[in-house]
Amino acid sequence: MPVSNPIPERYHRQVILKGFGEEGQNKLSTARVLVIGAGGLGCPALLYLAAAGVGHLGIIDHDEVALSNLHRQVLYDTTDIGQPKAERAALKLARLNNEVGIIPYVMRLQPANCLEILSGYDIIIDGSDNFSTRYMVNDACVLLNKPLVYGAVSQYEGQVSIFNSGEIRTNYRDLFPHPPAAGEVMNCAEAGVLGVLPGIIGTMQASETIKLITGIGEPLVNRLYTFNALSNLSYEILVSRTDLSASLIPADTYQFEQTNYDWLCGMPSGSLEIGLRQFNNMAGKAGILVIDVRENGETPLVQEFPHIQLPLSLLRENLADLNAETVVFFCQSGKRSLQAAQWLKDIQGPVKNIYSLQGGILNWRSPITE
Repeated sequence: MPVSNPIPERYHRQVILKGFGEEGQNKLSTARVLVIGAGGLGCPALLYLAAAGVGHLGIIDHDEVALSNLHRQVLYDTTDIGQPKAERAALKLARLNNEVGIIPYVMRLQPANCLEILSGYDIIIDGSDNFSTRYMVNDACVLLNKPLVYGAVSQYEGQVSIFNSGEIRTNYRDLFPHPPAAGEVMNCAEAGVLGVLPGIIGTMQASETIKLITGIGEPLVNRLYTFNALSNLSYEILVSRTDLSASLIPADTYQFEQTNYDWLCGMPSGSLEIGLRQFNNMAGKAGILVIDVRENGETPLVQEFPHIQLPLSLLRENLADLNAETVVFFCQSGKRSLQAAQWLKDIQGPVKNIYSLQGGILNWRSPITE
């Protein structure tokens, strides 16, 4: 008779849990989890996943340990300052549990390498601290059909959710379709963060990941959990699928790798943007093509000037057909139109002048103040 391998003593306390057992532990031992960011969220998530016996952990982070990290990034100490986070985290985790296979990636996650790296893992944990990585990872998980355990913190408040999992699958763009404008949302370096808060949220990310792997409990699939450390109050909101979200995600690998997420989430102002007066002087004149890149059904409807509608989701395949001397894009708030203008500029086609209406049609409908 074959003899099954005994479960190591280190996991005894969770193996004896009702509903967990050796089956749950075996599932953990074969799971492959990638943690993006070995910072405030990634450190506690990695510690508890390694301690729980998740068989394969990937850690991707291009940054180095700094003194200002240590109040919340509990994998490191002062001797690690100046060293690559991914490598130092892997070393510490191996000391905690040498039964776990750990792969550090000391590199910046980019569209060119993102899909290849993520494809080797079962579950992705987003512990990043910037919107360009957050949107890129979300889109990659949708394309690869990978569950995404999302977490974010700012000042005294944190959020956790699970996207792209279950029968009805939502993603981060169903919650936040477009990145905020540059400077609209401060990061932890600007706004600050209570050190224990990423510990709480990162540990919750580990807990949700374990639940997904083992099938226990009720994971936060399509539910956004928000926790306030000052009041200890928390609440959940349900996340629903939207047509807009689907239209914003790259359709395939090629489109994904061509997307500049740094630019998209930075939304820099520049020569591509025009103000209200300049737009009003141009709209309706010969040789100028005005294009509404909003999706069908978005309001307010525009009848005050001639234009065509070409949704952003269909724009790429039609860019080469645009042959007006000047093209002006507009959308709701100016973000999608700026992206469209950049796309058209990148192909270096026959259009000589390319613009985006700053602030979008909502700003155009408001009184002109410039």
